[in-house]
Amino acid sequence: MSTDTEHTDGVANPVHVIDEQLLVDAIASGERERVQELIAPLHYSDLADVLEHLSADERQALVNVIGVDLDADVLSELDDAVREDIIEHLGVDYVASAVVELETDDAVQVVEDLDEEDQKQVLDAIPVGDRALIEEGLAYPEDSAGRLMQREVVTVPEFWTIGETIDFMREQTDDGGSLPEQFYDIFVIDPQFKPLGSIPLSRLLRGKRSDKVIDTMTEEMKLIPVAMDQEEVAFLFRQRDLVSAPVIDDDGRLVGAITVDDVVDVIHEEHEEDIMRMGGVREDDLYDAAVDTVRSRFSWLLVNLGTAILASVIIGFFEGTIDQIVALAVLMPIVASMGGNAGTQTLTVTVRALAMKELTTTNALRVVGKELIVSGFNGVLFAALTGGVAWFWFDSQAIGVVIAMAMIVNMVVAGLAGTTIPLFLERNGIDPAVASSVLLTTVTDVVGFASFLGLAAWFLL
Repeated sequence: MSTDTEHTDGVANPVHVIDEQLLVDAIASGERERVQELIAPLHYSDLADVLEHLSADERQALVNVIGVDLDADVLSELDDAVREDIIEHLGVDYVASAVVELETDDAVQVVEDLDEEDQKQVLDAIPVGDRALIEEGLAYPEDSAGRLMQREVVTVPEFWTIGETIDFMREQTDDGGSLPEQFYDIFVIDPQFKPLGSIPLSRLLRGKRSDKVIDTMTEEMKLIPVAMDQEEVAFLFRQRDLVSAPVIDDDGRLVGAITVDDVVDVIHEEHEEDIMRMGGVREDDLYDAAVDTVRSRFSWLLVNLGTAILASVIIGFFEGTIDQIVALAVLMPIVASMGGNAGTQTLTVTVRALAMKELTTTNALRVVGKELIVSGFNGVLFAALTGGVAWFWFDSQAIGVVIAMAMIVNMVVAGLAGTTIPLFLERNGIDPAVASSVLLTTVTDVVGFASFLGLAAWFLL
């Protein structure tokens, strides 16, 4: 990913800011020249943002103005749903010409989102050499290193010198060769195309022309298997402070490289995905049609309805108790709410720790123990506070004691559930970000209502 810096009156401005309302007005009034004037200075990533902010009709009108001159790089920056809409409008021929201009990893990203029929038409329209690289990328599992990597890499044999390597790259540039648009390392390979080491460009430029690449290279590379999940790739880049890494197939041969700009995108996507899943919505929810959004949210809300009914059933068991002591109906939401919030705090820490590989089987027991201690202390503190308020409010020491005990029970259970539920789901191959919150809510509501009303029935009647 490249970032442009514009200069206005000698002051660096990292982003070209456009008044989107002016653009919308120009589109609405059909001023094509004014529209082109407004978007001309935009970097492709900024234009992608503008396209995402517009309504479907405004977006279509803007695309009509730009037409097939739309920069191919814009496609790789767009949200999937918006990209699909634009591709459908511009047609297969535009997509075929656009993906050829992109690096293979970006080209694969664009083509993989097409339906099967459009994929076939686009691939048939692409030159054979480019098509083979894209088809190879599509053959790898989704969200794997194979999909993420760029296939254009600079490789040199072990017996070359630095001078020969530099001359080779210059020749490739002069002849319009296949040098990647952006790369950070050169890979030294053996006759079987297996990587022996890497040379950062900075080290290559500092070396003497007569130096052998095998004497200059770094042998300590992190080799990434082509089937590795992209989350694992992102973790390795963060853990090892990598800027690029070679990707190898099952036979250990070099098949591509992953660069840090693509990993940054993965980190952003995975973070966004986790947040959206915890809320029970899809990543494209903002750009989906209302009908699609209703459909996608319905199932999650249905599950929540089921858990709410379960909590109501628990309350129903104590209907007689509530009839006799009306104060219980006033106070019981406090117990459930405090347990839910305490559990959410623990859950957030646990899910993040699992995603960042900071929580493992080695330290899981210690983390659970710590959260129990924290929940216990908070439970006692808030039990004293809530019990005192209830005692003063209803002039009943017994009610204050009951809500205090229920508060301790529910907050301790919430802390325990907030750590053990994600750990259990992770161990069973279920994404904790997807299912943890609804299970936690069920636990804290059921335990909160049952403990409070049960203790009330025991001590107050």
